[in-house]
Amino acid sequence: MPPLTVPQILDLGLQHHKAGRLVEAEAVYRQILAVQPNHADAWHMLGLIAHQAGHHDLALERLRQAIACDPNNATVYSNLGAVYQALGRFDEAIDSERRALQLNAALPEAHHNLGLALARRCQLEEAIASFRRAIQIQPNYAEAHYNLGAALAELNRLEEAVAALRQSLALNPYFAEAHNNLGVVLEKDGRFEDAIAAYRRALEIKPDYAKAHKNLGNALRLQGRLDEAIDAIRRALEINPDYAEAHNSLGAILADKGRYDEAMSAYRRALERKPAYAEALNNLGNALQEQGDFEAAVTACHRALELDADYSEAYNTLSVALRELGRMDEAVLACRRALELGPDAAAKFRMSILLLLRGDFEQGWPFYEARWEATKSPKRDFCQPMWDGSPLQDRRILIHAEQGFGDAIHFVRYAPLLAARGGEVVIECPRILVELFRRAKGVSEIVAAGDPLPGFDLHVPMLSVPVVLQTTRESIPQDVPYLFVDPHRRAFWKARLGCNRTGLRVGLAWAGNPQNRQNRKRNISLEMLLPLWRAEGVEFFSVQVGPGTEQIRQLPDSTVIVDHTDHIQDFADTAALIMELDLIISVDTAVAHLAGALARPVWTLLPFIPDWRWGLEGERTPWYPTMHLFRQPGVGDWDSVIPHVIRELRQLRDGGALASRNSPSVDR
Repeated sequence: MPPLTVPQILDLGLQHHKAGRLVEAEAVYRQILAVQPNHADAWHMLGLIAHQAGHHDLALERLRQAIACDPNNATVYSNLGAVYQALGRFDEAIDSERRALQLNAALPEAHHNLGLALARRCQLEEAIASFRRAIQIQPNYAEAHYNLGAALAELNRLEEAVAALRQSLALNPYFAEAHNNLGVVLEKDGRFEDAIAAYRRALEIKPDYAKAHKNLGNALRLQGRLDEAIDAIRRALEINPDYAEAHNSLGAILADKGRYDEAMSAYRRALERKPAYAEALNNLGNALQEQGDFEAAVTACHRALELDADYSEAYNTLSVALRELGRMDEAVLACRRALELGPDAAAKFRMSILLLLRGDFEQGWPFYEARWEATKSPKRDFCQPMWDGSPLQDRRILIHAEQGFGDAIHFVRYAPLLAARGGEVVIECPRILVELFRRAKGVSEIVAAGDPLPGFDLHVPMLSVPVVLQTTRESIPQDVPYLFVDPHRRAFWKARLGCNRTGLRVGLAWAGNPQNRQNRKRNISLEMLLPLWRAEGVEFFSVQVGPGTEQIRQLPDSTVIVDHTDHIQDFADTAALIMELDLIISVDTAVAHLAGALARPVWTLLPFIPDWRWGLEGERTPWYPTMHLFRQPGVGDWDSVIPHVIRELRQLRDGGALASRNSPSVDR
């Protein structure tokens, strides 16, 4: 049998190469070079083997040797460009692909590789043109369709991206990466069920595809399916325990579930594996904030911004942490930087809180309208136009409540102003507020949320009224009371409490709505209020309803506080009970607003950085003339507040000026 020729030996090497037998293929190519040291194809193939094995520097050396042997081989230049890309040398990759196309303008791989390099340089329009040229030359080029879809998605041309990815899958239905990327684009387009189906199809083809498991978890999270999301992310981490992005995603889901300690552990695992991970640092900053560690949150945000100086979300997070530390000027600067980088709703809303907290209502109110998008709250859509401040003469205007009960009680004060402009005011509010608001000043009709609405000409969200009226600190409506109590309900509570006094009657409320994310900093435990009992000559009554009442039973002696709240059906009952008390002491919750709206003496205990409406300093508030504010001197410092309250309580007891004996009329 005659010896094999060099072309035959090369063919044998290519057969091994295509079959994945790289060791055998390399041995054959070296055999050729032993005979012909300047054999360009052998050097070329050895370069590809090194590239496939991840030895890119060696691949570069071998491909350059191939070019030295044959300077006019377009395919070698194209593959050289691919190696440069693997090394992150994108400018050289672009030059190599363009040289390949000078030699052979009809080489689809060179157009495709050029597109990849241009995309990495963020030259997306040029990349798209290169991918389209590759497809024009070779219509069944599945990878070119796939990468075209990815580039289109980066430009937010989502319909075109979906079409390109579907074409890639039509050519290769088992292209798991294309199914995964299709899911990414569908998710970006808000088509979560379709995205989940795409991820699941990718995983049917490639069960150990960690990225698809991670992406599936993210999509499930966006649908609120948090337990399923955790399972998907944990599967990704079983496959690849060092997958930093999956650790970060797991942290985000755990944070959504309020499991902040576990979330921080997940973020830290992500950072152990990828220290220069700005997103994980920002997420860690958010979780630290939720745990009240604002100094550490600031540090995490600064580290994120060292990595990415234009990371707008990190500026957003930083602004909140600085705000909670009372570093207001720095917080405003950080928020302004976030707005410069990307004026999204979250940044606008955070800016509104900062400005309103500082008392800058003129600039703050317009930003406050971003609350709908920032909090992902559905905005009401009516056929009738939203009121813009135009005359209301003989027109019915619907004011619909939003946010919490305290907000509704706070802002129903504007009804008389609209009535004074000639409007007939209809209030829509939660059912639990209906009887209370039935006697509110300026209100013509009340309807419970969910019930059919009466006819109306205009509408306005309740917290948009001060925006429309351009309320300043000087023009805040201060006419109290603006809520009034049904005399029959007051008679019931008068009889319930009886006439035998042993001293001041003081109502206590220590916890707000558990759904409010500010509860951690604004609530106080009833046990922390026990020192108040040192003020002799004072009877304490619970005006705490719902969550938090169980703390009464946990006291060493539950008889120290009188609890009749089992008889409270709604806020009208709470109002009637408040009218029979001399003073209300409350954290920042609906009870404080209610007492203020009834013009009752109320002491409101505020965290170091309170809700925006209370401002940053002072013992009084223009919103409620009968309210006295007790502020924490530092983050979480209730221990300094309670002794102050005790001193004031003793002075009030000794002074004997009981506001309840001069209470306003209750009959409306």
